[in-house]
Amino acid sequence: MKTVILAGGFGTRISEESHLKPKPMIGIGDKPILWHIMKEYSQRGFHDFIICLGYKGNVIKEFFADYYLYTSDVTFDLCKNEMTVHSNYAEPWKVTLVDTGLKTMTGGRIKRIKDYIGNETFMLTYGDGVSDIDMNDLIRFHQSHGKIATMTSVNVGQRFGVLDISEDNQIVSFREKNQMDGSYINAGYMVLNPEIFDYIKGDETVFEQEPLEKLAKDGQLMAYKYHGFWKCMDTQRDKMQLEALWESGNAPWKVWDDE
Repeated sequence: MKTVILAGGFGTRISEESHLKPKPMIGIGDKPILWHIMKEYSQRGFHDFIICLGYKGNVIKEFFADYYLYTSDVTFDLCKNEMTVHSNYAEPWKVTLVDTGLKTMTGGRIKRIKDYIGNETFMLTYGDGVSDIDMNDLIRFHQSHGKIATMTSVNVGQRFGVLDISEDNQIVSFREKNQMDGSYINAGYMVLNPEIFDYIKGDETVFEQEPLEKLAKDGQLMAYKYHGFWKCMDTQRDKMQLEALWESGNAPWKVWDDE
């Protein structure tokens, strides 16, 4: 199953670093948060990625084009014009990088990768959030209910879209969060059937607005309630918290072993 990662936004809330690079390329430790997210999926057995590029997308393209330079020891023999990569570890990844437009909204970015998905169910997440979720459990839940969309939901004090969830885990409404809410929120880590593309009009469509609202109204949006670790890197403070967890050696989202 393919995994789509939204990586094209401007990252204005963390502008201390996003003026130089796209938000998914901001580092946790010595690797971009995008790499951490991909490692999560890969450890669970999902290696085929489609990354939706936008703002400073060339930085992400350069990272993968020169992946061994970023992740391995390298010897340059300038006289012979040769490069030797030492102890290189090849990730089992297939990575498709798609330019989805500079100012395209989230729904429009999803719509633009339709041809790369085909008539298949796929996973979708944001390029700024990490979790220890098991995607295989998420997929089993999605397959069990037969609806078009499953969204992972978490109950934390954040500032994202609020989900009103029925007793059978169906999302009956989707709206923007306000300060009085203590409800479950959209954490990304979604599973979507190809019918999702019918809910998206074009580049101006914000996925978290009309498409999700209509899915909820149609009874086609289900919540995978998750009580494990999830954290979005929305601000510099969030980045510092994730850095501290990583440096402690106990980052909950690190579900892989060191090579």
